[in-house]
Amino acid sequence: MMYKENYQRIRRAAIRTVGVIFATSFAGGFSLHAQVDTNKLEQENQELRKRVGALEDLMKKEGIQPSASATAAPVSAMSAMTISGYVSASYFYDLANSKDNAPTGYLWNTRLNSFDLNEVKLTLASPPVDKDKWDAAYRVSLLYGQDAAFLNSGNGITGFNSLREAYVDLNVPIGTGLDLKAGELISLLNYESGDGGAANDNFSQGYQWWYTGNGPAAGVQAGYDFNDWIGIKLRLQNGLFTGPVDTGSKTFVGGLYIKPDKKTSLTFLGFAGRQNLAIPTTWYDDGVEFIGTRKLTDKDNLSFATELDYWKYSINGNFPNPGPAGKHSDFWSVGGWLTGDLMPKTAWALRADFLDDPTGFATLYQSPNPAGGATGFPGRIATGGHGQELMSVTLTLNWKPAANLKIQPEVRWDHSTVSTALNGKSDQVIVGMGASYMF
Repeated sequence: MMYKENYQRIRRAAIRTVGVIFATSFAGGFSLHAQVDTNKLEQENQELRKRVGALEDLMKKEGIQPSASATAAPVSAMSAMTISGYVSASYFYDLANSKDNAPTGYLWNTRLNSFDLNEVKLTLASPPVDKDKWDAAYRVSLLYGQDAAFLNSGNGITGFNSLREAYVDLNVPIGTGLDLKAGELISLLNYESGDGGAANDNFSQGYQWWYTGNGPAAGVQAGYDFNDWIGIKLRLQNGLFTGPVDTGSKTFVGGLYIKPDKKTSLTFLGFAGRQNLAIPTTWYDDGVEFIGTRKLTDKDNLSFATELDYWKYSINGNFPNPGPAGKHSDFWSVGGWLTGDLMPKTAWALRADFLDDPTGFATLYQSPNPAGGATGFPGRIATGGHGQELMSVTLTLNWKPAANLKIQPEVRWDHSTVSTALNGKSDQVIVGMGASYMF
């Protein structure tokens, strides 16, 4: 028995010893094998990377695959591009004449008693130029809808009828930065924006924007800020009303911009040039404009703005006088805006404007689209030398129930000193509402 027990004990010890030796040997062998396989895999990876690199170099050389720098630029530009715009719609009605479906002289709605899609604007733009270095940027805006014919730069020219603006911007690192623009540019004139209710406190446009202003035009512009409160803009463009193409004389427009404090801005503008149009004939437009804004109180954001315009025109170098003796051939306008907060999401805006047109030339022919006859005033206002005085008063509420939505109920009174000027009457009272969603 003793012998048997000793034998079993020795046998078990031997088995354990052999197991330990076997396990140790196996582990060591596996580790060695793994090390050998890892080194082999790394060598294969290195060879594969060399082959792929050689293949890519060959493809670039043969023009099959663009280089990394060529593909990076467009991707970077696309990622930095911003897309913005708005959609505006409205409904308006003439209380003075329920059958007045085409209000004379009234902008924006060329049709009353109708649901209108006024504007759909889409803007693509790069980041602004860096004023500290050589840098370039661009901006393109397309505009569609009922108002597009009066806002865009097309003038019937193929390829431009949906274009609002398109330009390249170059910063030259001189001083505070010399800003150069070239392309289709929005007018420098007027306090109100052509984007209507989406940008302005009133939904409709005043008379000044139409008769003492101009639409977009192709040209070049230089701008420079001397410091934080004074700057200039100088532009040479096609005629005031010819838009993107004009093979004749050019028009100069310049502006001096002053901001004496954070609440005040003063703009002095001037322009001069020959207008190569055939209605009624080629003429010269020269004029000046002043725009001033002032925030009156921080409480309720009470603000005031004004625009003063003086235009002088001549035909073939002479100043015509088609009207009665003593009437002058130039015209002028004045407008004022008073705005303030009514409630946290509601503001009010009051506009009053007056335009004196002694010969009738301005209100019959002088507009961003003179050939279109969009205003519809009787021809005798100009041809008979009657002329007219136009005025309007507009009250608008601006309600913003959501961050991107603006709803604008509005009532407007228009008056002409010519009894039949406004669709057979001297007054019209237009009420309605516009809505704009900005994105």
